[in-house]
Amino acid sequence: MHLIDTHCHLDRETRFGDLDTLFTNCAAHNVRKLVCVGFDMRSSEEGLKISEERAGESPEVWAAVGFHPHDASQAGAAELKKMETLLKHPRCVALGEIGLDFFYDNSPRDVQREVFCAQIELACSAKKPIVTHIRDAKERPAGDANTESIQMLASCGADRVGGVIHCFSGNMKDAEAALALGFYISFAGPITYPKNDELRRIAANVPLDRILCETDAPYLAPQQFRGKKNEPANVRFVYELIARECGMALDEFVSAVAENAERLFGWSAANV
Repeated sequence: MHLIDTHCHLDRETRFGDLDTLFTNCAAHNVRKLVCVGFDMRSSEEGLKISEERAGESPEVWAAVGFHPHDASQAGAAELKKMETLLKHPRCVALGEIGLDFFYDNSPRDVQREVFCAQIELACSAKKPIVTHIRDAKERPAGDANTESIQMLASCGADRVGGVIHCFSGNMKDAEAALALGFYISFAGPITYPKNDELRRIAANVPLDRILCETDAPYLAPQQFRGKKNEPANVRFVYELIARECGMALDEFVSAVAENAERLFGWSAANV
């Protein structure tokens, strides 16, 4: 039974200094594949470097590259052109994480929208799926990022390449809209938090062939480690909870998620 963490951040500079221990912990808990997701130029380049170093190792690391909405202000024409080049790297499986974040507004919303659409177009040109970050304002009417993101994905042609809504935090209507666009829905540590009954109900109703599991490490540790630095080995708690919610044997659920990740990221079955 081999688990996949479809979204984590491994860059050494700000998050994990000792990746050897992190990888050892993954192996101990049968986590065999990781997708290291970029949020700016530096993290995207480092993710690709780590993925090169881990090629053929266990856990194997693949990379996604892109500008997070927090960092959209850094994404000028030259930076987007360089990101286009990174997308061609053989270890790059997706463009992300990109999207809209109206909770923090670390970049102005008009800049977030412009850079989001530009990166969707890059993904379509490169024929790479999209890893999407969506977070509403604290009061959703003040910034409905879920509705707006799906509308932008549709209008910019994201249905041509597909993708995933990472660390899903919307409602069932949002999930249905993403599914209708051909996207996968991914769940992270928050699904284990006691207050998130609605999120667990949504996970139980997402079609089995469209669901993914992640950690978003080093963020959003599951309830068992809440408040501590998260790591990819903890993805097992997300798998276990959703399998229970779906009334499935864990090994059957893990196998289904592996097949989903294979389809989305273009891995061969032999490598999953």
